[in-house]
Amino acid sequence: MPLFPSAPARLQPYYGYRTATRLYVSARALRADKASFDKSGRLQAMRTMIAQFASHEVEGLDVRLELEIGDTGKHSFTAQTDKEGHARFAIDLPDVWSLPENTAWDVAALYWSNEEGEHCVNCHILAPGARADLAVISDIDDTIIETGITGGLRSVFRNWRRVLQQMPEERVAVPGADVFYSSLGGGRVLAADEAGTGDRIPATHRPFFYVSSSPWNLYSYLVAYKKDRDIPLGPLFLRDWGLNSDTFGSGSHGSHKTDAIRGILADYSELRFALIGDDSQGDLPAFGEIVEQHPGRIAAVFIRQTGGEASPEEIAAKAIIKGASVPLWMGDGYGDMQGFLKAAGVSAAGDTARILQATVKAEDAN
Repeated sequence: MPLFPSAPARLQPYYGYRTATRLYVSARALRADKASFDKSGRLQAMRTMIAQFASHEVEGLDVRLELEIGDTGKHSFTAQTDKEGHARFAIDLPDVWSLPENTAWDVAALYWSNEEGEHCVNCHILAPGARADLAVISDIDDTIIETGITGGLRSVFRNWRRVLQQMPEERVAVPGADVFYSSLGGGRVLAADEAGTGDRIPATHRPFFYVSSSPWNLYSYLVAYKKDRDIPLGPLFLRDWGLNSDTFGSGSHGSHKTDAIRGILADYSELRFALIGDDSQGDLPAFGEIVEQHPGRIAAVFIRQTGGEASPEEIAAKAIIKGASVPLWMGDGYGDMQGFLKAAGVSAAGDTARILQATVKAEDAN
């Protein structure tokens, strides 16, 4: 029986992003309570997670996006939710709205109406700084958070207690991930205590993008986890889940990630990227494909090893990455990188060296 079939439609905004010429924003219309992970309310957290997975998507809802574009004043755009409840905006921007010098988050407003009247919620849009020397594309599952929520229907049921009963701050973090990612971000542009009323969220100098096979239902949970661990925030590229081979097929994880990474690289042709993942869901073959197809765009590849022998696809990907002279690190945690620096012949200067040196700091801090 549906749990919330008659709840008023609400809008869940997702982190957006923009270039100098294009802006991307999306949100999802759901009939479910707003996600809440109050540390004092475990029962509420459980209810929240059940509601997220039992949510009812709202098709055909009109959504209006309003934002200030440079000095041209406020602009308005409309979209309608699809059968999965998603409203997506892909907007061509005028030349007057260039990227900021330092990475920042812009703020826009989303409007919708339900039987209770008109509603508004802020959405945040990542604007990578013109001075950014590097960007990061990272996996989430088993890369920054120990998780068993993906990888097959059986693992979903086996790990239901972890998903439903553990609040974000209780989840086991990958050792060193928080310090490593914070160091890799290059420091905050806007300190948390300067965020004022919450209209803006802190940005790091180097922009982050997260690509994961987790479902959109876990968006709020994953954001709460990253906020609690002080891991840099960034747009998330998640998936719609269904009981089919598209969701649980072994090849679906890699294809989803490679498609998302290709799109990010195409949007930011002037940036080089570090790729961070693990060996549990085909990240290495996916990254190898990206390195091969985009020569010169990848500064370094990090693969966290979770156990098991390398597959033929992983062995081939490793050869591709090394053949392209892209530094590749593989280990069970973000540990000491001095040996890797020396073996890779990386000088003390440059983007890749700074990435690897940040890893050393993460190990020292733990």
